[in-house]
Amino acid sequence: MALIDARGIPADQTSVDRLAGDHLDYRVLDTADSERVTAFQRAMARGFLGADPSAAVRDEGVGTLRSRRNIGVYEPDAPADRFPVATIDSWVTPLTIPGGEIGMWAISGVTVAGTHRRRGIARALLEGELRAAADAGVAIAGLTVSEATIYGRYGFGSAVPVSRFTVDIRRAGWAGPAPTGRIEYLEREELAVELGDVHERARGRRSGQVPGWTARWAGVAGLASNDTDRDRVRGVRYRDASGQVRGVMAFHLSERGGTFRFGLHVRLLIGETAEATAALWRFALQHDLVDEVTADLRPLDDALPWLVVDPRGVTQEVHDHGWLRVLDVPTALTARTYAATLDTVLRIEDPLGFAAGTWCLRIDATGRAVAEAAPEADAAVVLDVSALSSLYAGSVRVAALHGAGRITGALDAVEALDRAFVAFPAPSLDIWY
Repeated sequence: MALIDARGIPADQTSVDRLAGDHLDYRVLDTADSERVTAFQRAMARGFLGADPSAAVRDEGVGTLRSRRNIGVYEPDAPADRFPVATIDSWVTPLTIPGGEIGMWAISGVTVAGTHRRRGIARALLEGELRAAADAGVAIAGLTVSEATIYGRYGFGSAVPVSRFTVDIRRAGWAGPAPTGRIEYLEREELAVELGDVHERARGRRSGQVPGWTARWAGVAGLASNDTDRDRVRGVRYRDASGQVRGVMAFHLSERGGTFRFGLHVRLLIGETAEATAALWRFALQHDLVDEVTADLRPLDDALPWLVVDPRGVTQEVHDHGWLRVLDVPTALTARTYAATLDTVLRIEDPLGFAAGTWCLRIDATGRAVAEAAPEADAAVVLDVSALSSLYAGSVRVAALHGAGRITGALDAVEALDRAFVAFPAPSLDIWY
């Protein structure tokens, strides 16, 4: 799909003016200025409480930084080597949705220095990104978050929950099938390539996924200079009976309390097929000297609890991960397909105004939708934009938000909306961005 390049979009003027009133300079980073790039990278690491990045770490990350639109907030007349007091970066990427893809304004790197808190900087950053995205014609924004209490106020909704698994190997056992293919070890450089290739082939099968990038796969594969576990990282791939690579897994091992028994920590497991996923789980759960396997960012319908003898040996914790924000209601709603027919009227409340309005939504027997403004119509269902954004990928249930008071409407209207929006298989997002 054709996507715009966010790097050509200027700084949002409303945020420029707002922060200028507080004697702060909000501007797009000049990625050709190496001093400013270094200061930006160091400020971002500080904001996430990380170590000051070495020259090697900065070199590994500069390609990613230069592929994105980076905004910094600066004290007036700050020299080139002075840290920005806040950072954010963004790019436009495909987001898998039921029935296809939509361009999404991806947001990352949001930091505000501890010396500049409570001055409206975060608001200027987030609202500036949303205005820039909307002005560029991008219908939806998304991010993964370190804190879950911040982004709802900007209209984002937790849309792609995931599972964290902890497996007691000796209790769980194995009851799954024996694979018809084979497992092979990989060197880390080859692992990074296979992660990218298999992920790109597989990501279109679940709503909520976005593409990775070279530095992301290098990091997962243990090639990043600042990875304290890099020397422990291993990788395997699964070839099916025809010899085709259908799955890949990166993991590292850690000894548990000097016992010469180990924990196996899955960094990423990608299977194009159910057989490949099961084969990789089997490899992990039957690994010599391993008592416990942990894995995060797994889909809610992962087969793992059903692949073991004793499912009580598998602890599954569900937590938020992918957050979305609808900006253009008719474009977003007509881009995806649906699981049931529907003819309803929605009233969307949005304090920032992007998605506010009353909309007639009609879904035909093929799952395709038409969404039109209907300002005079009586709404059957009322919800705010955060709730709509949570529903969009098809993972969060309308019934759950209705039960929480986030959606109002007659029970039959709510149930019809629930049947239409649910997606199969369960949406998931297996990387941070």
